[in-house]
Amino acid sequence: MRYTFLYLSLFGLVVTYAQVDSTRKDSLRKKKEVNLDEIIVATERDNDFGISRLKNIEGTAIYAGKKTEAIYINDLNANLATNNSRQLYAKVAGINIFENDGSGSSIGIGGRGLNPNRISNFNTRQNGYDISADALGYPESYYTPPAEALERIEILRGAASLQYGTQFGGMINYKFRPASPKKISVLSRQTLGSFGLFNSFNQVSGTHRKWTYNTFYQYKRYTGWRPNAGLELHNAYAKIGYTFNERFKLSGEYTHLNYLNQQPGGLTDKQFLEDPSQSNRARNWFKVNWNLYNLNADFTLSPSTKLNVLLFGVYAGRDALGNLERIDRKDDTSRNRNLLKDLYNNYAAEVRLLQRYSLLNHQSHFLIGVRAYKGQTARKQGDANTSNLPEFSFLNPSNLENSAYVFPSHNLALFAENIFQLSKKWSVTPGLRLEYIDTRSEGYYRLLNKDLAGNILLDKTIADNRQNTRQFALMGLGTQYKAREWLEAYANFSQNYRSINFNDMRVANPNFQVDPNLKDEKGFTLDGGFRGILKNCLYYDVSGFWLNYQQRIGTILKVDSTTFQIVRYRTNVSDSRNLGIEAFAELDWLQLLKPKSKHHLSTFVNTSFINAIYTGSEQSAFRNKLVEYVPQYILRTGITYRYESFSITGQYAYTGQQFSDASNAPSTPSAIFGVIPAYTVIDMAANFKYRFFGISAGVNNAGNSVYFTRRAEGYPGPGIIPADPLNYFISLSVQF
Repeated sequence: MRYTFLYLSLFGLVVTYAQVDSTRKDSLRKKKEVNLDEIIVATERDNDFGISRLKNIEGTAIYAGKKTEAIYINDLNANLATNNSRQLYAKVAGINIFENDGSGSSIGIGGRGLNPNRISNFNTRQNGYDISADALGYPESYYTPPAEALERIEILRGAASLQYGTQFGGMINYKFRPASPKKISVLSRQTLGSFGLFNSFNQVSGTHRKWTYNTFYQYKRYTGWRPNAGLELHNAYAKIGYTFNERFKLSGEYTHLNYLNQQPGGLTDKQFLEDPSQSNRARNWFKVNWNLYNLNADFTLSPSTKLNVLLFGVYAGRDALGNLERIDRKDDTSRNRNLLKDLYNNYAAEVRLLQRYSLLNHQSHFLIGVRAYKGQTARKQGDANTSNLPEFSFLNPSNLENSAYVFPSHNLALFAENIFQLSKKWSVTPGLRLEYIDTRSEGYYRLLNKDLAGNILLDKTIADNRQNTRQFALMGLGTQYKAREWLEAYANFSQNYRSINFNDMRVANPNFQVDPNLKDEKGFTLDGGFRGILKNCLYYDVSGFWLNYQQRIGTILKVDSTTFQIVRYRTNVSDSRNLGIEAFAELDWLQLLKPKSKHHLSTFVNTSFINAIYTGSEQSAFRNKLVEYVPQYILRTGITYRYESFSITGQYAYTGQQFSDASNAPSTPSAIFGVIPAYTVIDMAANFKYRFFGISAGVNNAGNSVYFTRRAEGYPGPGIIPADPLNYFISLSVQF
């Protein structure tokens, strides 16, 4: 009750302020607003390269003085049916990608040296609201919106912590295409590809008087290129909106996803070198059921005051079934499989008020917001049957062999930022976020040891209830200066914080242990650079960053004091610091030579250098070691030719060597830790449209490179997860 009262009180405070302020100042502003300079909210997308930056003001969000990117899907030649990350994020500097899911049902990307696993180091959103399992304790994204439904992907780097919460990586927002202005518009896109890929995307949207609607259904089937693999996916979405008047708009959304995925498991280094297509696990399955709901209200309280209210929630689950034992050991099909079942039930409210006002004869903007969040994750782990079928049922649901937990979490945050427009060219944006976080662990785990004959040596159930409550403040300061029409300098400092993951509290795995004294992670991000557009033919963004990461959580190898076996031990490994340079540029050569030409020939270069090391460790084994999953060099480059409704793109990607653990072990028998060698990949895609008909086609991994990007500790491994070999796709679409 105390949380409910506090939430409603803060909500009422914001609304009351807006109403009083609007009534008191409306008449005074009318005359002033006639001649106000609109420069800081002018659109920044004046190129068609497929990438730009976000406006200084987007709706009720502030992005001035921050490192941002906006990827425009319609301007890209890419395999949209599989959400191909190499192509979608090709022009975003410093992005490392897990390429172990050729179907595109889930993606993994990380920026600036952060682990790419299920985008867990970003605050991940769809149309502005959370979509991950639990934003505080389990920020992994098992749902990825179909690229075919997107207008753009918005990315905000480390400075996102003030407006969007405690993630070092920043924020990613998948923004859907708006409803068609026509009464009815239909898009149907059918894709066939290698390894049994069939993807059907069908969308209907429209506008009738004050009503808008947007809905789609996606079906995907994929058999995979390795044995014991496959996917069947269903994804549906519906949105309806109503414009009451110019001052009030209301919309509601619902998203449903479910898929069943058979996972062929991982490989040892030897197995990968012998034959990367082989599989040694026939009993591993993964099931996801995801439901998202959202209510969005936009109020224009006055020409200078906007209020946005978001109510949203996640009701979802994921089940992982199979053999978690080391991959260098044969799967004993007479033994029971391990089943992990998660149920997520989260709901939240975010209220944002944006006030425009005059300062020094220029427009400044003040943003204040509040977030109230309540989450609950129910997690169970125990034995399932010995079959190779997707049967997600416990053998002993009332007496689980491993553990049963409930993880409640509460979060209340108050945040504010202000753009001080000190001159026509220069602005300064300070910000503050106050956080209250309460995470709990309520449940038990069971110690069950047997001898080789199956006789029980130890059977003990241990209650495990914990609570972690903390309050803290995050601060930040950004600035930008527009020296020329084609040159803008920007810089930002923001503090960051990341809560302990539920997985870091308790996971019963024979080869995995967690430090009971694990602490939250904290630090800051400092970045700055130059960006601009020159003569509508050159777009560039060059920046540097320093990411300070304290009490970084990682996994090391340790000898178990009871069994004397080597286990993976998750603990606060050390402090670390990531220094890097990110650079992107794209030039249209033909527009440079002949600005009014209907032909376009552009090349882009996207490169990053990151030096990430552990700086302060009590264990000398990790001091000055390279941080895991951080390739020092990433290079992506490509060329695009475009004429009217035809375009074709060739792309080259190089990712440098990286390690999968803090000790920088070159290899281990289990293949969980070791080197991830450097690799190169070539992709090609083309697109042609004629009236209402369209065709897209392409080849991914055209050079048939044999490589891998991940050594998985658990699912979908354990072990090396090979990336897809050469494959093709062709898509036919109609739109009217």
